[in-house]
Amino acid sequence: MQHRKLGFTDLSVSVIGLGCMSLGHDHTSNARIIHAALDHGVNFIDTADLYDKGFNEESVGKALKGRRQGVILATKVGNQWRPDGSGWDWNPRKEYIRKAVHDSLRRLQTNYIDLYQLHGGTLDDPIDETIEAFEELKMQGHIRHYGISSIRPNVIRAWTEKSNMQSVMTQYSLLDRRPEEETLNHLHDHNRSVVVRGAVAKGLLAGKPEKEYLGFSAQEVAAVQFGLERLKGGNTMGQLALRYAMQHPAVATIAAGASSVEQVVENAQAGSLPLLSLEEYVELQSLVAPNQYEKHR
Repeated sequence: MQHRKLGFTDLSVSVIGLGCMSLGHDHTSNARIIHAALDHGVNFIDTADLYDKGFNEESVGKALKGRRQGVILATKVGNQWRPDGSGWDWNPRKEYIRKAVHDSLRRLQTNYIDLYQLHGGTLDDPIDETIEAFEELKMQGHIRHYGISSIRPNVIRAWTEKSNMQSVMTQYSLLDRRPEEETLNHLHDHNRSVVVRGAVAKGLLAGKPEKEYLGFSAQEVAAVQFGLERLKGGNTMGQLALRYAMQHPAVATIAAGASSVEQVVENAQAGSLPLLSLEEYVELQSLVAPNQYEKHR
């Protein structure tokens, strides 16, 4: 498994991580998936307090009990569940973050979080206040580092300028090349890392039936799938899609979702494969025209 440095920290993360959003509602099954990831070289585990109203964090915490050492554990904050459970509201205020981190620590059964991420955000947020909250949590030892989860270039630029964030989790794949326009190079130039989500485009780049996706027609998606199938060689379509997403030097890790042990193993194996050659990279890019951000530029 390849490892890359996270931002300007001393953390070395596996290039393939485990995104836990797709875990189920059974602690035992979830533990099997998480343990398989660890056994196959994955050391980056990503969850969020939003997922399943905290159950996801609880499941991760149970699975990591006795195996926390060496794991780079990431979670997210900012979406506050309403008391009646009917939904959630955006809350990036310091007071809420200071409370929410203790709830996450309790559910995760740990006394520190390696990477605490703001789960969204806009330019209308009290960004300075949010940064202040994260910096206080660092000084108190509750978190080691912080980042954001965002697809908005204007928000990413603001956080790069104002904060000591280490990473941006953002959606990126062969079917969503918007980060290639600016975000990837911007973060690389500022010594920040990208944590990729959506690298297989909801499974479309890993064998699921074609359908419309982010403005691409089902026929266009099918053409990309055909190209991946043609070019995959001895690997799977999904592994080739992961290799594409890990190609840019800004990318530190891919939070790859998995709902079975078999998926975990397949994903992890991609982390030991070589980078694409320039010819392979260009040929994959030629399969589809890049899309671009229309808002929040």
